Amino acid sequence: MEKKNNPESSEKKDREGAPEKILENKFFIWICATIVFSGLLSLKNDFVVSSDVVSNIVSIIKPSPSPIHLQLDPAPKTVKGIYLTAWSASNPKRINEIINLAKNTEINGVVIDIKDYTGRVFFETQNTLIKEISSEEPRIKNLADLIKTLHQEKIYVIARLAVFQDLYLAENKPEYAIKNSSTGNIWRDNKKLAWVDPGSKYVWDYNIAVVKEAARLGVDEINLDYIRFPSDGAIGQTNYPFFDQSQKTKPEQIREFFEYFKANTRDLGIKTSADLFGQSCFDLSDMNIGQILEYALPYFDYLSPMVYPSHYAPGFIGYKNPALYPYEIIDYSMKKATARRATLHQALNTNLTTASSTALIPHIKIEKLPQNTGLAELRPWLQVFDLGAVYTPEMIRKQIQAVYDNGSTSSPQAGWYLWNPSNVYNQAALEKE
Repeated sequence: MEKKNNPESSEKKDREGAPEKILENKFFIWICATIVFSGLLSLKNDFVVSSDVVSNIVSIIKPSPSPIHLQLDPAPKTVKGIYLTAWSASNPKRINEIINLAKNTEINGVVIDIKDYTGRVFFETQNTLIKEISSEEPRIKNLADLIKTLHQEKIYVIARLAVFQDLYLAENKPEYAIKNSSTGNIWRDNKKLAWVDPGSKYVWDYNIAVVKEAARLGVDEINLDYIRFPSDGAIGQTNYPFFDQSQKTKPEQIREFFEYFKANTRDLGIKTSADLFGQSCFDLSDMNIGQILEYALPYFDYLSPMVYPSHYAPGFIGYKNPALYPYEIIDYSMKKATARRATLHQALNTNLTTASSTALIPHIKIEKLPQNTGLAELRPWLQVFDLGAVYTPEMIRKQIQAVYDNGSTSSPQAGWYLWNPSNVYNQAALEKE
């Protein structure tokens, strides 16, 4: 278990700002007195200061944090990114190594954890909901400065956010956690991690609050992960306090979150992306986790299927050990995904009847999707770690080539991400810029 640090309390900050607060309080009293006096002059017997007026007064005294707006301009047309934990991102030496890697290779983006499976928020925010939950653990001491440093080197910054796998929120606000139907306790997966209910609007709003804080500090893109129901553990013993399985299916519930997320983040001026199981590229079912490709495509700028060859079952498309065939696995997955994307585009952007659209894509309720809308481009996660095989630079290049060889799609322009949980990236696997 990683060491947890308690963030500085807001109470301490209030004490440090005591002189300013005295002036603010005097100003508040003066305004209120003026309002009351005006009310008496108007000879109204029941003069009441409305909550809206008080709210406006408070907003004058304590303005909301202003956006910093440091997004990279222009952003790279084709993003070629690598994954970094918050620990790596907080290490100046490591950041210098990443900057040098970007200077000497094709890498032009980084995906940085701002909230992972632990549920801790790895930067300091100014949001009351996040403060209420007390989930901050600011491993990244100054996210805005880090973003500025990376932008100066023309590096595109993606902030990664784990959504429904959230150990901290589940344990500290158990009313939003998935419960064990047998014991009533918090349900846990095979790794003893807890999850929150994907049907909870409170959980949605909390994660969107984190997104808005990151956007305010200048990230270029938000990447959502764990946007699904649990995939392992005693799934049959899960009990959901908000998700009602008698009213909707798991994929319908996840689609509703996607729709809500887009509606509440579309004005932030940043790109959005979502991580899906690699199997979602070709599996028409939701794999019992709520992920269906077509239900995600209309709501993000990019979709990032995790097409790690080592994660495919033995015997997949005839390969006893799929990890040994990186090109073939990526090529097959991307071809399937791009074909499904094209079919959905046809169904949503032509004058087809509902019946005709349903016939094209019978495994979803197409009437739930917005018509005449753009669809996410595909930017897959590729394997750099050793699992099932030793992943040499040559094997990494084969994956990248498979993305490029799907040239009739948007995928080559959208780019790719490289995933290695240890954050080690061999320069020999990367082309020089």
